[in-house]
Amino acid sequence: MVQQLTPQTALDIIYPDSDGKPMADNTKQFRWIVTIKENLEILFAPRDDVFVAGNLLWYPVEGSVKTRQAPDVMVVFGRPKGDRGSYKQWLEDNISPQVVFEILSPGNRTPEMINKSLFYQRYGIEEYYIYDPETLELSGFLRSQDSFAVIEEINGWVSPNLGISFQLTPDTLDIYYPDGRKFMTSVELNQRAEQEYQRAEQEYQRAEQERQEKEAALQQYQELLVKLQAQGVDIENL
Repeated sequence: MVQQLTPQTALDIIYPDSDGKPMADNTKQFRWIVTIKENLEILFAPRDDVFVAGNLLWYPVEGSVKTRQAPDVMVVFGRPKGDRGSYKQWLEDNISPQVVFEILSPGNRTPEMINKSLFYQRYGIEEYYIYDPETLELSGFLRSQDSFAVIEEINGWVSPNLGISFQLTPDTLDIYYPDGRKFMTSVELNQRAEQEYQRAEQEYQRAEQERQEKEAALQQYQELLVKLQAQGVDIENL
């Protein structure tokens, strides 16, 4: 028999915003988490109905504070952007995240990852990706009815929900936007912005130089006409 929560009981329950665990165990794991999360934020910036979060506690069941996970990165379609202390699904039109990423570190244990997989499988995740930056291994899973099916050909795979693609190389994992641009770190994005600014500045300088040269040529032409008129030359019939 399922016990129904009274309004007062529901209000008294405290859902912690932290599980006391670090966001990442090392710099490499942290960099990957931030890179994926921030690039997904950029990808869906034009849409107000896509919520992207990193290391945010997700509570799928009202009244159960222990039923929770904090995916490294999660994407929720159908929910507005905005700050949250945690993602309480019953306050979000009962919409569960559709896509989750987990970045492995040496501290991850097999039982922990199995439990996460079972959790995501049970509570409605449609796409689940696991990347190990040490071994360069990427695994992907798609929902098939009530369970996960392994994505057999992950190299070159295009996410059905996100539209991004994955390309494994001998050195790393490359992730691409739907338009072919590559996911970049914040440093790489800043460098790209600096390069584009410098190119724009160079174009402006060239255009300004051409303008000044045209003005100088026009000024010389006008001075020449004045001299010819002073010498009695009929410049109208010249």
